[in-house]
Amino acid sequence: MTVKLALIGAGRIANVHADAIAVRRDAALVAVADALPEAAAALAARTGAKAATIDEIATDAAIDGVLVCTPTDTHADLIEKFARAGKHVFCEKPVDLEITRAQEVVDIAHEAGVKLMLGFNRRYDPGFAAARKAITDGKIGKVEMVTITSRDPGAPDMSYAARSGGIFRDMTIHDLDMARFLLGEEPAFVSAHAAVLVKPELSEIGDYDSVTVILQTATGKQAVITNSRRATYGYDQRIEVHGELGVVDVTNHLENNLRIGLADGYQTAPLMNFFMTRYLPSYAGEIVEFISCISEDRAPATTGMDGVIALRIANACLASVETGQRIAL
Repeated sequence: MTVKLALIGAGRIANVHADAIAVRRDAALVAVADALPEAAAALAARTGAKAATIDEIATDAAIDGVLVCTPTDTHADLIEKFARAGKHVFCEKPVDLEITRAQEVVDIAHEAGVKLMLGFNRRYDPGFAAARKAITDGKIGKVEMVTITSRDPGAPDMSYAARSGGIFRDMTIHDLDMARFLLGEEPAFVSAHAAVLVKPELSEIGDYDSVTVILQTATGKQAVITNSRRATYGYDQRIEVHGELGVVDVTNHLENNLRIGLADGYQTAPLMNFFMTRYLPSYAGEIVEFISCISEDRAPATTGMDGVIALRIANACLASVETGQRIAL
């Protein structure tokens, strides 16, 4: 079976997904739509797909699934449209910024009998997936504490930040999903702290750039997440999971593995400096999963409900900051 796919959006992440589809023998990219027709035409020409409108893709019976790679505030409406059209949907996070609307479109997809996969790509990172397997294989015994460090090289521009939903829904949400993935239990309580230390303009839109989150499960397992919009030394992405028998960790990725040893110490390559390079294998992995869940007729590993749960926790983080209280989930 060749799974026929369409891209909604023709920006940088859409181009990454197009490349991931191109190397698959079990899938084909057949259509591209974008608010800018010239962008859709360019990506279509590069991949051999056709430029089309959203309505044309929705009514094309030959298309099995769509990948929604558009701004956050368009996600829910596009999920609903394509679910009602009988198309399986892969959508970048979040489902929506409003929890009720997010739950509504997840329910619509379920009632329509289509698969809704959310783009929590970090679960498909080879290192993080290996850490999860080590945990489930019992290598470190029962998980007790998770530490997640995620720091961007720089803050986003204000036009993006204003539409993103804020740091908790835009950036921390990835780490909240990763915490669930590694803890193996749902968080029951959350407390969060936030400040503007990097980009003062963010305070004007009620956003932050430096946050710390503590999650705790009903059995007492804990996860600590630190996020910053500034890492002068590169894209900082690390996890550590402590268990009763030991620890598993995944460290940062360097631009290459070269080391130079001199009398005054060792020199190494710098960290990768961009999420599109650091997480390129994970983007490929999630596309493989989307194709496979369609061809195998099964639920995807990251579902729309995973998106709803992560959004609920992200909202609780913001409530904790605003009230100064620990929030029960």
